[in-house]
Amino acid sequence: MPRNIHPYLALRLRLAHHALLQFAASLASSVEILVFLAGPVLLGLLSVIALPSLLAVTLPWPAALGVLSAQALLTSLPAWLLRKRLLPANIAAWLRQLPLPRQLRWQADVAVAGLLMLPLGIVYAISTGVWLVQSPPWLRPIVAPGIAATVAAWLLAWLLTSCMLALRLRAPRPVQQARQLTASTYLPHAPRWRTVFLWRQLFWLPFWRNENVIGIQQGVLLAGAVASMLAWLLRAPFVPAPLLGLLASASLILLTDRGDKAVREQITVLRPILNAWPFASGRLTRLACAISLLPAFAVLLGAGALLYGINPAALQQRVTSVYAITASVALLAIVGLPRLTARGRVVLVALSILALSAIGSELWN
Repeated sequence: MPRNIHPYLALRLRLAHHALLQFAASLASSVEILVFLAGPVLLGLLSVIALPSLLAVTLPWPAALGVLSAQALLTSLPAWLLRKRLLPANIAAWLRQLPLPRQLRWQADVAVAGLLMLPLGIVYAISTGVWLVQSPPWLRPIVAPGIAATVAAWLLAWLLTSCMLALRLRAPRPVQQARQLTASTYLPHAPRWRTVFLWRQLFWLPFWRNENVIGIQQGVLLAGAVASMLAWLLRAPFVPAPLLGLLASASLILLTDRGDKAVREQITVLRPILNAWPFASGRLTRLACAISLLPAFAVLLGAGALLYGINPAALQQRVTSVYAITASVALLAIVGLPRLTARGRVVLVALSILALSAIGSELWN
């Protein structure tokens, strides 16, 4: 790191570098799955990233602006999800107290955002290079505007990331005045569905509180599963159907895997408390694990309904039934085998995605 850099900038960059290393270590198993599954098609996955900005210049300017804005927002979303790692609450509170000029703070936010956007810029360059080498007929007349739009989307994502970091360091809002307590507040009341009530209080609400990203993570994975499944079943243009089938299958499995992992970690945290309560907690933990299956099965049911609407004959094919049964067995195995080792879980997830991708590739044949 250069010697003439301001100590505050050096501190912020060092904190961001340490946070990214921790995040990379936590994703080691997911990276193994990605490399094992998508190694041969990784270049195809990278090429999709620059496709929206390249196609945006062929659209009217309101639609093009919307596509570029949506692309920048999506590519800056990981930075928002990582904000707690980049600036933990105690460090952010300490940094707010430093007597530093606003310009220096903004420079630090831009520098940290640049550190986050550097891998994205490399991916954009690879993706654009793939399309330039392939040189499809629709791209030749719009090469220069398409590259400019891709650079603009990357710069806009950089700006959004910088603003997210700046908001993270803003002083928190004053705490609202607590509601006035009355005697009825302390009256005990038994919920009608105790197990469901406890699941909501101990599993659902904590995943959305205190900057916990589990709820947002599962929401993003669910949205990705729905989008990839729609693109696959509706035969989205420009992207090969086997690649879309791989994305749909992977998102379906990873949605359940990440959700079950979060539930298991929450059960581990709550275990000492649950053991001290005067009731058996087995029903509650089983309910929490079962509910982690619902998003993936909802996507499967929605896909079946969509397939029935667009091509009823496809539901009568054997491959459709085999895909549904295999997906159901894989999802139940991920949730129903909690004693698997970390390596065994990676193998189970990888084999499930491979099997579903192989079966799904025959859907439109």
